[in-house]
Amino acid sequence: MSAYTDLMRTPGVARIIAAQLLARFPNGMLSLALLTHIERVHHTYGAAGLVLAGASIGQAIAGPLTSRLMGRVGMRIVLAITTLVCSAGIVLVALVVMPIPVTIAVAAVAGLATPPVVPAVRTIYPKLVNSRLLAPLYSLDASAQELIWIAGPVVITFVATQISTTIGLLFCAAIMLGGGAWFILLPELGRVRIPPSKRRIGATLKRPTVLLATMVGFLLVGACAAIEAGTVANFAGHGPEAGIVLGIWSLASLVGGFAFGSRPIGPWALGTRMLVVFAGIALASIWVSNVWWLTAMLVVSGLGIAPALAVTSTIVSTSVKFSDTAEAFGWVGTGQLIGAALGSAIAGFLIDQHGPTGAFWVAGAFALVGALVPLLGRRWHPDLRGREISPMPDTEPVPTQPS
Repeated sequence: MSAYTDLMRTPGVARIIAAQLLARFPNGMLSLALLTHIERVHHTYGAAGLVLAGASIGQAIAGPLTSRLMGRVGMRIVLAITTLVCSAGIVLVALVVMPIPVTIAVAAVAGLATPPVVPAVRTIYPKLVNSRLLAPLYSLDASAQELIWIAGPVVITFVATQISTTIGLLFCAAIMLGGGAWFILLPELGRVRIPPSKRRIGATLKRPTVLLATMVGFLLVGACAAIEAGTVANFAGHGPEAGIVLGIWSLASLVGGFAFGSRPIGPWALGTRMLVVFAGIALASIWVSNVWWLTAMLVVSGLGIAPALAVTSTIVSTSVKFSDTAEAFGWVGTGQLIGAALGSAIAGFLIDQHGPTGAFWVAGAFALVGALVPLLGRRWHPDLRGREISPMPDTEPVPTQPS
């Protein structure tokens, strides 16, 4: 735990973690808010899944584009414009009842304008701490973000079921605006400038490690999105139970992140963590209707989530040049968002046909493949035991004068 103590003593670290968590807090609420609102308005989880898919596909397309744009025009400008547009889209869905195709289009535009907070902050991290503290910082970030998934589902489920789904969406927009403003005004954003990448967009995906992290993120978040949809459907109309179960699940992930965050990262690290996630989901699907069994098995799966996300961040950071870091994390985010889109959409249709258990079948399939990919592709997984953990330096030709 000494590494975490050193991190908290490093100037700027606690402040930037807190600000980016608040800016990203709507991520823990928006899916459930949209799911409950669209289902209430149109009375079908299939339609709700399509709206979520539209938003996630928009986010997926925007991920590498807005991340790369930050190196061209600056982080603050990109973050400010996207925050305003995205929150406006959420407000429109909340206040105007539209046909499903139009709602999907508005959700997709909001998704396209999702503020690239994660690529921004994970690009800043290597400039805040030395290489010894970078891996614990990524682990702390992955663990701390679980606070989003602990408080977010509980808060939004209570607001949506006990007050109004419209108020729930407006609450998401308000938090996005407030948290985004705090993050944008941080002095660290003014001190760090992302160099414009000289490579064509998409070139970072040619690095096997970035591709591996993107694929695993796609499968892991797809599993999580399916679990969210299945849990909400399982307790629909019965109060805040869904939010509480999802909050406990995220708390388990938080515990797992702190417990395993400082462990050395070897070539089997990602695969073994994903096996833990799959085992818990597979066991949970046996008896979804029992809240105690479901919660206990989700705790098992949760112990592997934050550790797996921390490993993906660390191996990406060590595999690309600093100027390509934002785009690389943008692609990883894109993979995760496409996973969320497919996970939500497929789970929504299976819930309509087979009930909540169908969503857990989807989650189990995603998690199983998510474990097999890094195990079979372990030669792409760097062995970071005993190595310095930091982005590769950008190099430039040095002009020389003839003697």
